[in-house]
Amino acid sequence: MTARSGEPSVAGEYDPAMQALLQLLWGEGFLSPGGAGEVERLLEGSDIRGCSVLDIGAALGAIDELLVTVHGAAAVVAIDVDPALLAQLDLRIRRAGLGRQVTSRCVVPGPLPFAAESFDVVFSKDAIVQIPGKAALFAEVHRVLRPGGRFIASDWLRGSTGPHSAEMVEFFRLEGIAYNMASLEESAAALRAAGFRAVEVRDRNAWYLDLAQRELAAMTGPLLPVIVERIGRERALHFVANWRQLVVVLERGDLRPGHLKATKAN
Repeated sequence: MTARSGEPSVAGEYDPAMQALLQLLWGEGFLSPGGAGEVERLLEGSDIRGCSVLDIGAALGAIDELLVTVHGAAAVVAIDVDPALLAQLDLRIRRAGLGRQVTSRCVVPGPLPFAAESFDVVFSKDAIVQIPGKAALFAEVHRVLRPGGRFIASDWLRGSTGPHSAEMVEFFRLEGIAYNMASLEESAAALRAAGFRAVEVRDRNAWYLDLAQRELAAMTGPLLPVIVERIGRERALHFVANWRQLVVVLERGDLRPGHLKATKAN
């Protein structure tokens, strides 16, 4: 999803068929790998109880519900560029009775539309891969955090610099989504350059390779009839091909999902 600083995604790229497939794999309301379990893993060691949180790339809102009900956030502002996704998020939040704790905002490309020092935590789950200006984004995240505030994100990263491999280019083609990928090392350096301290990175390639292999086995086995019934045979077979290529680029180390954590100085 081609995006700019502060923009989590491009409206319309997650069509209904893709949304249906991803939720079959990752759980209702989740459009990023691992569902609730990976959110919990990302937040390990990061107490957000009582915090005000900005969620960049909120999508369907299942994560925002968890941030409040499971992880104790006091308030969440959920942003995305896709109004259709946010409409579903708003419905979910109303049904959960969390309208006072979680609010949504549709944003446009450019700087984050919030005053300096507005949040205790900026959170993002696999959305900033779609933002090309990492340095500008991290500077904006740093700006809107209060002193001592924390950036907690997972991102789809790459294993090397330079031109992408032919295997990765084919993966991009099948995905149909524009990726703007840095490496773990580049991301850490960009966070430090933006003024963050206590920068931590965690390579999640091995975890995601195992997950993707299990998902592919399900998609070519017991889950296939369900997917075909839900989105049609043509789209189902396209996504199977997509997942085969996902496993390839994970095995090669071309795709290296990772966790990023950093703190703004007091």
